[in-house]
Amino acid sequence: MQYELDGKLYNVEIVRKHNKNSYIKLKDDLTIYVTTNYLATNTYIKDLLDSNQSFLRRAIDSTTKRIEKHKQFYLFGKGYNIKIDPTITKIYLQDNNIIVKNEKEFNKWIAKEIKRIYQEHLDYWYDRFEEKIPYPILKIRNMKTRWGVCNKKDNSVTLNSRLIEYELDKLDYVIIHELSHFVHFNHSASFWKEVSKYCPKYKQMRKDLKE
Repeated sequence: MQYELDGKLYNVEIVRKHNKNSYIKLKDDLTIYVTTNYLATNTYIKDLLDSNQSFLRRAIDSTTKRIEKHKQFYLFGKGYNIKIDPTITKIYLQDNNIIVKNEKEFNKWIAKEIKRIYQEHLDYWYDRFEEKIPYPILKIRNMKTRWGVCNKKDNSVTLNSRLIEYELDKLDYVIIHELSHFVHFNHSASFWKEVSKYCPKYKQMRKDLKE
């Protein structure tokens, strides 16, 4: 069921047990969790929520602030605040805010964006390489010590998911770096000459990424 409070609809998850009392809890995605007796009707539950609106307002306000405080997110070098709005059906950007229904939907959206944008840029630079190199399989991982990995055995390029926090020229540099390894599988002078052919400012990129 859903419950309307201050003009917004909240999902209500009901768990019926052999309870004498009823309990209300708010989850991080702003779902209202009600534990109650097997015989409790929806009308009873609505009345229960009506009588606890002050608690719900405090819980919603506290949960939303806590999530937003820890959800400053950088998208291609620009900082955004994550705003939770359970009434929306589609994620959208507004000024310096990313408006999301809940944290789960945000994580699904950003995963799709990372895959889409990384693939677009990988294809862009692959098409511009004059050297004959294999078409790379894109892999994405959260890596602690490396921004990218070239694997000549399976012709794959692995990119760090955290690159989405940086400006697009940093993503492009890492892609060029890894594609250049298909030409020179080392970090020799010839390799860096290859990188500089497509990314003349690679030294600044490395500094910015603190390689």
